[in-house]
Order: sequence, then structure tokens, then C-alpha cells
Amino acid sequence: MEAYCFKCRTKKEISNPQATTLKNGRPATQGTCSTCGTTVFRIGKA
Repeated sequence: MEAYCFKCRTKKEISNPQATTLKNGRPATQGTCSTCGTTVFRIGKA
């Protein structure tokens, strides 16, 4: 799965993805950028 990394300014593969749920019940995925290690977040199905 890919997410936008604000530090790299491109879409990167998510390392260590973890499924989470937002307050309103929507699914999301959180992990780290495979290049720079910054936390990335993607809303939607995993």
C-alpha cells in the first residue's frame, strides 16, 4: 500500500502498516515511509 510522504513529496510504500479506526468509524492505515522513516497516514480500506 502507498501513502503520500510530505517529507519526500511523493507517494511511497508504507513500512510496518497498522490498521486503525478513526473516531467517526472510518478505517485507516498508519505506518512509516520506506525511504525517510517519517510517519505516513492513509484513510480508507487497507
